[in-house]
Amino acid sequence: MTVRKIVHIDMDAFYASVEQRDDPQLRGKPVIVAWRGNRSVVCAASYEARRFGVRSAMPATRAARSCPDAVFVPPDFPRYRAVSRLVREIFKRHTDLVEPLSLDEAYLDVTENKIGLATATRVARAIRDQIRQELHLTASAGVAPNKFLAKIASDWRKPDGLFVIQPGEVDTFLSPLPVGRLPGVGKVTGEKLEQLGIRTVGDLRGLDLSTLKGRFGRHGLRLYELARGLDNSEVVPDRPTQSVSVEDTFERDVPLIEMEPTIRRLAEKAWSASRKEPRIARTVVLKLKTSEFHILTRSHTPCSPPSSCNELTKIALSLRERVDLGPQQRFRLVGVGLINFREAEDMLMQPTLFE
Repeated sequence: MTVRKIVHIDMDAFYASVEQRDDPQLRGKPVIVAWRGNRSVVCAASYEARRFGVRSAMPATRAARSCPDAVFVPPDFPRYRAVSRLVREIFKRHTDLVEPLSLDEAYLDVTENKIGLATATRVARAIRDQIRQELHLTASAGVAPNKFLAKIASDWRKPDGLFVIQPGEVDTFLSPLPVGRLPGVGKVTGEKLEQLGIRTVGDLRGLDLSTLKGRFGRHGLRLYELARGLDNSEVVPDRPTQSVSVEDTFERDVPLIEMEPTIRRLAEKAWSASRKEPRIARTVVLKLKTSEFHILTRSHTPCSPPSSCNELTKIALSLRERVDLGPQQRFRLVGVGLINFREAEDMLMQPTLFE
């Protein structure tokens, strides 16, 4: 069986790096990409800001306290998307098997590459050099026999690093790692493993499959495989869109009755974004976060997919009627989304109920 050659590319502090590249006055300074405000969260932080403990998704007010000298820059997502497209054009010079995970990272299968480089390491090095020379940005890369290992490797020498895990080095590399480095091992699973005396991947490898299945159900098989460096998932280019959603955080907590203008605006954005997709969404979702940080969703799948922004808006607004928390309940966030995408041809082929 041919051993896959997988590269995971992760742009370094992408949003912040683009801002520093485009504004020389920001270079070398702690940059935080975020809107200022009590409800804002950090979208990205430069490595100068990260030294002060600033991280993505941190409340902006906390980031400001952690790094008083930080320069706050409001995010410019259209510009980041444009740069991301240029990065992907570089990827496509080497392979068509590119699976984007977000604007700033992607998997590449370079088992065979377009320009005939002898090793995956050389491909990764060439991609990083081209990103540096053409876009004046840096990227870290991980090279490994599968996606799971390549993603771990890309983080190993960040920023601006390259790390390779050869097939014969997998066991040696994985054994001393904390089990928390494995995907899917969060706080709850980590605590359960701790109770079993499992702290490292090497410890986890000592548990047999039946024990893991008994403790963790279907996830036990995944833990068993990851502990041995096994991951057969393929790099899937052009993965179909699963959902389109937009959300907004209020400056102050608001009751449900005051949300109509925001829901209408978000529905327009969601509808506009969905028009860029060749497939059709069948289900409308309303997402809410209470002042106590509890998240709830309500969804509706009409007999036929929403055919206009007005129809989408009506459904989103009507979903408020299914939120039974009382008029005194306050909310800090609302979102509107579309899910359950189907091919247009499939939708046309579905018979109506009374044909």
